[in-house]
Amino acid sequence: MNKNKHIDENTPLLFLAGPMFVEMFLNILINNIDTVMLSRYSDNAAGAVGVSNQAMFLMILLFNIIATATSVVVAQYLGANKKDQMNMIYTLAFVVNLIAGLVLSGGLVLARGWILRLLNTPDTMMKDAMLYIAIVGGGLFIQACYNVMLQILRCNGHAKVGMYISLFINLINIVGNALFLYGPLKFLGLGVGGVAISTVVARLVAIILAVSFFYYKSIGRLSIRYIIPFPVDMLVKMLKIGLPSAGENVSYNIYQLVLLSFINGMGDDATNAKVYCASLMSFAMVFSNTAAMATQIIVGHLVGAGKEDAAYKRVFATLKISLPITIGLATINCLASPWTLRIFTDNENIIHLGFYILMVDIMIEIGRCLNMTFVNSLKAAGDYVFPLIVGLLTMWGFGVPVGYSMGILAGFGVAGVFVGTACDEFFRGLIVMRRWRMQKWRGKKVIDEK
Repeated sequence: MNKNKHIDENTPLLFLAGPMFVEMFLNILINNIDTVMLSRYSDNAAGAVGVSNQAMFLMILLFNIIATATSVVVAQYLGANKKDQMNMIYTLAFVVNLIAGLVLSGGLVLARGWILRLLNTPDTMMKDAMLYIAIVGGGLFIQACYNVMLQILRCNGHAKVGMYISLFINLINIVGNALFLYGPLKFLGLGVGGVAISTVVARLVAIILAVSFFYYKSIGRLSIRYIIPFPVDMLVKMLKIGLPSAGENVSYNIYQLVLLSFINGMGDDATNAKVYCASLMSFAMVFSNTAAMATQIIVGHLVGAGKEDAAYKRVFATLKISLPITIGLATINCLASPWTLRIFTDNENIIHLGFYILMVDIMIEIGRCLNMTFVNSLKAAGDYVFPLIVGLLTMWGFGVPVGYSMGILAGFGVAGVFVGTACDEFFRGLIVMRRWRMQKWRGKKVIDEK
């Protein structure tokens, strides 16, 4: 029997967003622990891991083609109380992401040298970056499967599971890093390689725990027999949802890689300042991101149940909570940066550059909060093409030209490049908010009416 928890217009935001906030905070923590531990080992090692993660993030976004579609389809089908097809949807999503993960992981490992050179990765970071991608990138298919399982659990109301899993794998990662960098395994001299091994082991434990909980709570079953004959129509439906969403995210990541190439050309200090600030910026965006993700699930259930008026109001209720908190976190982040950046480095030039980056980030986070809230809700309602079009226009129409002009031509350096991101996020946020207010998303739900 499926023991999912009921989600409707009365579901408190924090019922989903609270555990997801802790989960994402811990996920950010696991990345930052890598950065802090490596920064004590070597600034360039930390920079190499930061550049590597930026490159690998593109693959994770490709995995989210099916994971994003899974979230929308599962939420709407559960909202409409159509549970007879759920095992087929679960199995289809898991198998497709597993196959795609294996192919893309292999391609990333083979092309890692070309990708890193394309990013203007400094020679001092190249060896460590190559090693890190070979190990972590080779195991990215594990993350692909975990992304799907996590969406399934969340849509069934089990948001706390991801939080507990994140807590456990953080502990695994910390212990593993300590063993390889400072403990009994230090004699192996693996450095970045040891940190990479810890990351892969932690992700492997995560997928094992997620699948185990899926069966323990009798949420559903995974079996090849559920996709024989192969459900082509459902896969096409999921791709129609996932491809525009992934296209937007892939474009955003490529756009960020272009900006990173601008920054990498400014020297090691600029690259390291960007990497360290990215760690701090992730804390500023964590609440708005989790609130938007929770709202997406709730909106999906409401739209599936035919309660579009309730869905419309729910999104603005979320924004009233998430926007002030986001602004406050970004402001604190900026003001505290002369001290918090010293967690990573004592290089005064990096700290100086970081302060101005985080000053610009206040505007970035305002726009990003609007983006995530309304874009996620549009996707949940079935309006998944419009965010792609707007994203392409603002990223390449504002982000890149403004970033290049301010950062390189005008000479404002790395902070100037971030001004381009602020323009992109802010204008895109206003446009998608207007789309939601005009209610063009009504009537676009993806479930069959029969």
